[in-house]
Amino acid sequence: MKKSVFTCVLIFSLSLTVKAQTSYDGAVGLGIDLNGDFTFVGAAGKYFFSEKHVGQAHLGFEDNATIITALYSFHKQFVGARGLRWYTGIGPSIVFLDGDNIFSLRPHAGLDFKFDGVPIVLNFDWRPAVVLSNSGDNEVGSFGFGIMFAFN
Repeated sequence: MKKSVFTCVLIFSLSLTVKAQTSYDGAVGLGIDLNGDFTFVGAAGKYFFSEKHVGQAHLGFEDNATIITALYSFHKQFVGARGLRWYTGIGPSIVFLDGDNIFSLRPHAGLDFKFDGVPIVLNFDWRPAVVLSNSGDNEVGSFGFGIMFAFN
């Protein structure tokens, strides 16, 4: 299932031919965090403190687990590709399980795309989890996806 979602997102992102607009101040919407054996779905938000410095948050839920992630990102525009940015950063994450919590550090790198004339933002990133607590395992194959409503 995770490979299917990842493949669909990747194909959709690469096949976009819509002209894009580059600026927005923030966005809120749906976030998906594919983290090992878990697929967390929930609220996501992003806020630009400046043109290149961004805060991002995700609150996701699965059957018996909840995740809270707060990320700092450095964004940079691709030359000649309006609306398409790459970003990289790091931030903490905590997974609340029944009777157990997993603390991790989440470096990430990804793409952000803002459509022209439509307040829609898509983002996709690679988010490995480096576990800092005694429980849980490091996870290299973690990914995040968001579809959000942009505002100025």
